[in-house]
Amino acid sequence: MSAEHGRRVHPGYEIAPTEAKALLDHGRALLVDVRTQEERDLVHVPGSVHIPLHELGARADELEPAGREVLVLCHHGRRSLDGAMILRSVGDPALAGARSVAGGIEAWSTDADPRLPRYERGPGVLRLR
Repeated sequence: MSAEHGRRVHPGYEIAPTEAKALLDHGRALLVDVRTQEERDLVHVPGSVHIPLHELGARADELEPAGREVLVLCHHGRRSLDGAMILRSVGDPALAGARSVAGGIEAWSTDADPRLPRYERGPGVLRLR
């Protein structure tokens, strides 16, 4: 386990936001956003592909990594870890190493790209901070 800005990162299953951004910036990653459409409408990472978590298994064949690492993003990292496990289980060798972005877009906006706004999400609440 390594740590970035106080967050634990489980190698093999997760990647730190700064590492994920570097891969994305160099065309070496496919970033899959598994948040809801409403969350994505508030803020998203440019260049990411949007497939909501509940559709991911059925739509995994739409992903075309083309030799890039597959990284999965959500708000805080829990749904994206589930998403990475879904992609790993579909049987496509190109998706077998999918990893979650540790800390989600929340950590991305604090560690990797502070230009992205942060937001709150909860029962009946979805708003920028």
